[in-house]
Amino acid sequence: MPFNIPILLTWLRIVAIPLLIAVYYLPGNWATLPERNLIATLIFVAAALTDWADGYLARRLNQTSAFGAFLDPVADKLMVAAALIVLVQLGRVDAIIATIIIGREITISALREWMAKIGAARSVAVSMLGKIKTVAQMAAIPLLLYYDPAFDLDTRLYGNGLIWIAALLTLWSMGYYLQKAWPEILRRTQEN
Repeated sequence: MPFNIPILLTWLRIVAIPLLIAVYYLPGNWATLPERNLIATLIFVAAALTDWADGYLARRLNQTSAFGAFLDPVADKLMVAAALIVLVQLGRVDAIIATIIIGREITISALREWMAKIGAARSVAVSMLGKIKTVAQMAAIPLLLYYDPAFDLDTRLYGNGLIWIAALLTLWSMGYYLQKAWPEILRRTQEN
């Protein structure tokens, strides 16, 4: 397993997951709910920034690796799933939204793995639609974690709007990827 700065940042993102969850299990006299919200938001935003930084540094320092390419999206999906589960527990996100987003990630990850295994990975490469979906959810989650007005911004309103947009884009992008893979799926099932 290679080890370099980009991979270290990815591992730090994974380590941040239990910290994000633990914030909400601190004893009540250690932090108020608004303080917990702020700490969780800062952890999530820092993790999101390391996602950008590890990719940038891997390319810039010529430290890309197959292991890093595998670990990076796993870290992202784990962080988003953990944050969504926390938000469902806090009553800030509907379980259906979390199920749609997490279910799509599992489905598309499995689809990509299968397509790579049969040599057809290019047909399910990351699309612009998937990137827009990611931006919407990565903007929504910190707003919903923070959950208090900030700089005259109603974080609840914008967070809820963005998470619904992310859920719709999630379904749309899943349909897009499945449509791209469908000819190969049909061909393979007819061979068997």
